[in-house]
Amino acid sequence: MSRSIPSDVEAVSRLEAVPTILRVVTETTGLRFSLVARVTQDTWTACAVHDELAFGLKAGGTLDVTTTLCSEVRDSHTPIVISHVSEDPHYCTHRTPKLYGLESYIAVPIYLKNGEYFGNLCAMDSRPTPLGAPNILAMMKLFAELIALQLDAEARQEATREQLRSEQEAAELREQFIAVLGHDLRNPLASVVVGAGSLMRGPLSERQVDVVRRIRESCRRMSRLVDDVMDFARTRLGGGIGLVLSTVDDLPATLRHVVSELESAHPARVIRFTADGDFTGVRCDRERIGQLLSNLLANALEHGDASEPVDVSLRRGAAGVVLSVTNRGTPIPAEMLPLLFRPYFRGPAGHPRTGLGLGLFIVSEIARAHGGVLEVSSSREEGTVFTLTLN
Repeated sequence: MSRSIPSDVEAVSRLEAVPTILRVVTETTGLRFSLVARVTQDTWTACAVHDELAFGLKAGGTLDVTTTLCSEVRDSHTPIVISHVSEDPHYCTHRTPKLYGLESYIAVPIYLKNGEYFGNLCAMDSRPTPLGAPNILAMMKLFAELIALQLDAEARQEATREQLRSEQEAAELREQFIAVLGHDLRNPLASVVVGAGSLMRGPLSERQVDVVRRIRESCRRMSRLVDDVMDFARTRLGGGIGLVLSTVDDLPATLRHVVSELESAHPARVIRFTADGDFTGVRCDRERIGQLLSNLLANALEHGDASEPVDVSLRRGAAGVVLSVTNRGTPIPAEMLPLLFRPYFRGPAGHPRTGLGLGLFIVSEIARAHGGVLEVSSSREEGTVFTLTLN
């Protein structure tokens, strides 16, 4: 056994059926002392005891294994049944019955599911007791098998408990990781962005303006990466993407602002935004929908043909509010479409990779949290289209 003896004793103590089994053994056999013993090559330990004999041995108590009959059961792999020690030709002169004052004794081995020997189910008394009836030995064997089955089940439960403890520890580490990201990374990045903005307002050469703009946009991109990692960690902790729902009447203005930010970050690219319909009374999390569009736009700008515009369309249809982002370029293979929303998925090998592969996963989680439907299609004729439908 890989476990320690104390852990085996504790495992038997957790088996609710064992006290009942030991009581039934004493009542059925007439023997006044019964127990489950953990037996190894060098040790003998009582795991559970039913004592009507005032023998004095308690659970956790030990004996010299060489002075017990259990060692013979261990070595021979066969039960021992003695109804009357003094009249038994083999055991009448045996030192163990004399040492412990025994006149009747029965023991059967306990084998775990994997065939490993655990110990014995035993019963004994200081007075002779008839134990020759076949049903007695059969009962003892059945009880030994039942104990073995329960020990196996307990071992599986303990493995599950250990896995749960490990997962809880990992969750705590993830929470600490989120805290580090939130405090130790986001705040310095925000300071750099503000500093870059201040420099932009000063007298700078064209080259200096370009350098400061790159610094600011790099910091913003890093900040988005941090936000993605934090959202990913929250979803893995089981909480999902948190929403602050409200009734939004100016959703197009919110999305236009997101488009403007991406236009500023990619001045050489063309982003076309259209809004068609009445968007008053839309129930959503304004910031999260903006984040969703930002991630979809960043993905389209990165993977689409740089010479082609990216189209953002917001419309109100029979199914609800529909937001779509379309880019042109090399179509995504059909077999890869179902994989796009998996975390850390970043497209085929050899394709430029500038992020962590969490952007589309976060998009899908935002859609799911809203109860929306997120779909993707890709063809050379229609382009690659990501569509969110909010009921």
